[in-house]
Amino acid sequence: MNKNVNTQRRKLLKFAGTSALATAALATFPGLINAKTMKVGRHASLDFNPDVEISLTGEVRYTPIFSGPETRVWKVIGKVLKGDKNAITNEDSYLAPTIRLHKGQKVRIYLKNELPSATILHWHGLHVPSKMDGNPMYAIDSGETFVYEFEILNRAGTYWYHAHTHSLTAKHVYSGLAGFFIVNDDEEQALKLPRGEFDIPLVIQDRNFDQQNQLKYDGGMMMKMRGFLGEQILVNGTPEFEVPVATRAYRMRLLNGSNSRIYKLAWDDGSPIKVIATDGGLLERPETLPYLTLAPAERREIWVDFSDKAIGAEVTLRSLEFSSSGMGMMGGMGGGMRGGRDRRMGGMGGGQAHAGKSFTVLKVRVSKKASANDVLPKRLSTIKQLRLADAENPHSPRRITLSMRHMSALLNGRSYKMNDIRKDEIVPVNTLQLMEFDNGYHGMGGGMMGMPHPMHLHGEQFQVVKREVRSKSGRGYASISAGFLDKGWKDTVLVMPGEKVTILKPFNDYTGIFMYHCHNLEHEDMGMMRDLLVK
Repeated sequence: MNKNVNTQRRKLLKFAGTSALATAALATFPGLINAKTMKVGRHASLDFNPDVEISLTGEVRYTPIFSGPETRVWKVIGKVLKGDKNAITNEDSYLAPTIRLHKGQKVRIYLKNELPSATILHWHGLHVPSKMDGNPMYAIDSGETFVYEFEILNRAGTYWYHAHTHSLTAKHVYSGLAGFFIVNDDEEQALKLPRGEFDIPLVIQDRNFDQQNQLKYDGGMMMKMRGFLGEQILVNGTPEFEVPVATRAYRMRLLNGSNSRIYKLAWDDGSPIKVIATDGGLLERPETLPYLTLAPAERREIWVDFSDKAIGAEVTLRSLEFSSSGMGMMGGMGGGMRGGRDRRMGGMGGGQAHAGKSFTVLKVRVSKKASANDVLPKRLSTIKQLRLADAENPHSPRRITLSMRHMSALLNGRSYKMNDIRKDEIVPVNTLQLMEFDNGYHGMGGGMMGMPHPMHLHGEQFQVVKREVRSKSGRGYASISAGFLDKGWKDTVLVMPGEKVTILKPFNDYTGIFMYHCHNLEHEDMGMMRDLLVK
């Protein structure tokens, strides 16, 4: 082993600490020790033949959001180097490019960092090798390039990608480092679902701006504890977003790209919401809900038919009021909505209304006639249901307790540390694991500090087995629970205070480090994140 390798090894071991458990974890996974010396992602592989090659460059740009001064953002610019030129759509807003690929395609992505900070991108919801997953240990400095290479193994679905730099994820995503990653497959394309201009991805985000139209991200420790709540709603990077539609059916892909805000989405005319897909793609059949509860990082695809609307008709998608009782500090601090010329909307004044206040998200305006004969399929997909009997641990679930205390956000009482994998965080490859997220169900982590936690696991999608709620969980749960949709494949699940959510999670194909964390990004940056070692 050469001198440089020894130096890097010592640095990583020093970072890991001197505990016996940390040293044991490193010893059982030598690739982790040599993460930097192995030069992961530094060069293209000679034996990998991609169908599509893409260049993504992160740089500082100025973009118009309001009238007046342009807003400084961290923008990703994309370019197709090989393959279908439609694989990339550079968005006019601050959003990163939308990537569209087909199941089975091999892709090579060059991430070039021209930003004034180290960064890395995570492919949220995609089943990729651990070294390609965007773990913070692989963050690249300004001027460097990371080369991703992987095959699209996921079924058709609405996925996304975003920055994942340790302790800086919230700020980086807030600044613009996030975009859609849409996958299609043969099963989906055989259905007569709306396509092209009638298939609309919509990312909902909240932001704050100063009088010069510049992004504001501040609030100190209290903001971090509750999560950031912005005063301005943007859809696809645009305030007061309007969608012009024809008198026909549309497929709308909804992504909650906010740092921490939960949305309770409903049409203002009382129309039910018809859901056709969740995080991991199409459901077996459509589900009808009175409203959608959408936690940070979750996705829902909905079928919306405007064929019975008159030209000029308007429909508004709103986030309805919900009770913040039992949601700790998240419900009672900050987060008013702003829009219009004075940047206020929703009847919420001064940015001091709670997280569950009602406000407008977007408006739909019927602008033209169409003669399409749209029929929502009664059956959408075939989903293999995971079985408890096939789990390696059917009678002893891996329990992960969620807690907020001493100004810290913790998983099983632990904060995030690189190279700190414990014995209960080692998972055998090619196994199915029964896991449970306990958010104060047994009395730990509740009370004033009890908060909702959208829990995300990297790697393969999972299936929700059950939710269990304590009788004293408060009105907060009841006011949004009719909008939960736990069917199908998921990668993020909202766990409310006083609730326990049990899932079945496969760990197939790939060994290595895969993260699990709260997708309230402020909580993640405070340490509510850990690594699983699959071996």
